Amino acid sequence: QVQLVESGGGLVQAGGSLRLSCAASGSTLSAHVMGWYRQAPGKQRGLVATMSSSGSTNYADSVKGRFTISRDNAKSAVYLQMNSLKPEDTAVYYCYAFRLGQAYWGQGTQVTVSS
Repeated sequence: QVQLVESGGGLVQAGGSLRLSCAASGSTLSAHVMGWYRQAPGKQRGLVATMSSSGSTNYADSVKGRFTISRDNAKSAVYLQMNSLKPEDTAVYYCYAFRLGQAYWGQGTQVTVSS
């Protein structure tokens, strides 16, 4: 059973930075797409960024140029470096892994950006 555990969320002022980490256990995820989604209050969960096993990335338009996704396949870990944070980035951030029709989610970590 795959388990994803996020860390690194918190409270930061607008313009600041945070780095989210996600560690996987229970299976090697080197062949999975891994990434991050977020859900703000009253909104649907939406894509932030994903990275394939080969390193191809996909970003939401709203975070391009500010957020950077990376992964360490040896550790089955994925990271999200978030710079120039804005109040509208406030949300619960969820780690995500996907392969062969099976999706896995972490429990989420809160990111709050104050103005």
